[in-house]
Amino acid sequence: MLIRIGYDIIFELAQDVPFVSLLRVHPSRQADLCSSDAIITSPEIPVEEYQDVFGNLCNRFQAQPGQLRLQTMAVIEDSGEPDAVSPDAPEIPLMELPPETLRFLMASRYCEVDLMSTIAFELFGNIPPGWSRVQAICDWVNANVAFDYTKTRATKTALDVYTERAGVCRDFQHLAITFCRALNIPARYAAGYLGDIGIPPALSPGDFSAWFEVWLGDRWWTFDARHNRPRIGRILMATGRDAVDVAITTSFGPAKLTGFTVVSDEIRNPT
Repeated sequence: MLIRIGYDIIFELAQDVPFVSLLRVHPSRQADLCSSDAIITSPEIPVEEYQDVFGNLCNRFQAQPGQLRLQTMAVIEDSGEPDAVSPDAPEIPLMELPPETLRFLMASRYCEVDLMSTIAFELFGNIPPGWSRVQAICDWVNANVAFDYTKTRATKTALDVYTERAGVCRDFQHLAITFCRALNIPARYAAGYLGDIGIPPALSPGDFSAWFEVWLGDRWWTFDARHNRPRIGRILMATGRDAVDVAITTSFGPAKLTGFTVVSDEIRNPT
């Protein structure tokens, strides 16, 4: 399957503003690209590329006052298969976990593991460990949190989501991640493209999406507390402890967002 991915993002700037962006396809999927997903800036400015501590492909640039436009349009090859499912995947005892997974057990900016451990054990402590426990967490979050664009904010944490019971996709994932970490299951935040492939098209405009990954057995597995079903065409861009680590753009100065379009569509009749 071929998928067209891209974005068109516009800022208005009153002064010189440095930016860091995570708008590239993740290094693990770069080989699947049929065309480049490099950032195109208007006006043209120098763009530096580097990998962060989580292995994400990042860009750094400084924009001048006026309008800044960031664009790309690329084609990527995908298996067309839904997210993998492995009901027998086991939890791994903490002392046997790979050292690189341990940071995904800790509290982070939006995931207050220390404040929610008791709640996590009350809700999920009696559920058999492994895949079934993580799925139970997703089921609970999906059933008890309402999706509502008007109920999110930049400072909203997992505890806020648990208390208020509403938010957007990142809020669903933060709560699920926190429950997993509280139960000693490594969990990390993920972001990328997720178009309406294999499902009825959404009425809302396209956007980037959030999901999360957990370490079970010997690998990371994809879970999504918001949609709570295997999906087709999930294109990873970045992973981290929470949304702080995978912000699509971070401006180090005032930047007014005036345009935002994201595309992630199956190419049905490639030529």
